[in-house]
Amino acid sequence: MDFKHRIFSTFKITSWFIFGFILLLVIFGIAGVYDILHPPRLIPAGHTLVKENIPFRSMDLITDDGIRLSAWYTPPRNGALILLAHGYGNHRPEWMYAMFAKKGYGVLAWDARAHGESDGKISTIGYLEVLDVKSALEFASAQPDVRHIGAWGGSMGGATIIRAAVQLPQIEALVVDSSFSSLNEEIDFLAPYPLINPMTKFFMGLYLGVDLDKTSPAALIGKISPRPVFIIQGDGDKVASPDSAQKLFNAAGNPRILWTEENVTHLGMYLNNPRKYQRRVVDFFDENLLNKNP
Repeated sequence: MDFKHRIFSTFKITSWFIFGFILLLVIFGIAGVYDILHPPRLIPAGHTLVKENIPFRSMDLITDDGIRLSAWYTPPRNGALILLAHGYGNHRPEWMYAMFAKKGYGVLAWDARAHGESDGKISTIGYLEVLDVKSALEFASAQPDVRHIGAWGGSMGGATIIRAAVQLPQIEALVVDSSFSSLNEEIDFLAPYPLINPMTKFFMGLYLGVDLDKTSPAALIGKISPRPVFIIQGDGDKVASPDSAQKLFNAAGNPRILWTEENVTHLGMYLNNPRKYQRRVVDFFDENLLNKNP
């Protein structure tokens, strides 16, 4: 084999190697995003509510795009209701549900689409989940004993209620616990790898059909003002970037509250100090929902 043939053969082998490598990355990127959009389903048992003697009824909500959501509802004793939006790969948060119900608040919690006992083929990480919040809000607003409505969201649920509150002014106050500030920055935090990172962003945007920056919570949260926002996160968060709360706070309009603590993990502020969490969060809703004219 002469020199030219050797060069050509080497070039051909190298080209196929590069092509194969890129193809593997594409397959890996598609498979990774597919897995993200199909979270595991955890089924809420209701044991905490039964143990705490919280009265509730099971019900279904139907979203504008026809998704059936499995939900629990407890009517208020004080005229105010809290919508509860859980995080990615989770289900209705019983501990938060019990906390509000014991203080007289009505509570409406649901499994987000593609989670728990709800229908839906994919999770859109807080994008179409705004329709889930809207269906819950419509039900709550129709109840004769509900005069004021607030919302609590954890992790993905926090991002969801930020987006929802921008569109739905009936949400009068919201607590955001351990939310990411944007999907782009969340991918940077969880996948800071030169080739995987941009590919994940590309396929995520492609699957969802959205601009990840323009739909980010940090880009939208300022539009909620003058309704109050309470932002919570521990700096030991390993799921959302630990500077997310500060970025959301900086982008939010007044009135706004920021609560961060050292060495507290993702959604760990309640577990770190349940009494303090209850006092601060319930006081926030008391001030902004109960101390209003009916």
